[in-house]
Amino acid sequence: MCLAIPMKLIEVQGARGIVALGGIRKEIMLTLTPDARIGDYVIIHAGYAIEILNEEEAEQTLDLLREISEKPTDGTAD
Repeated sequence: MCLAIPMKLIEVQGARGIVALGGIRKEIMLTLTPDARIGDYVIIHAGYAIEILNEEEAEQTLDLLREISEKPTDGTAD
């Protein structure tokens, strides 16, 4: 299974960028999203920004990921 995560673009250096989320910073490639600008949220997968999101979409996705991470992992369903 693959998971792509929205992160905020905080630096751009040519085709590379730095994204941040929750105190984590990561260097990524921007070759698939050349229009991404500092302050944009981008979906990160395998070290690449693959899509630009608006802030509302990013926050909704991050909220869902937080909700999932808070679910019990003992194999029981609610």
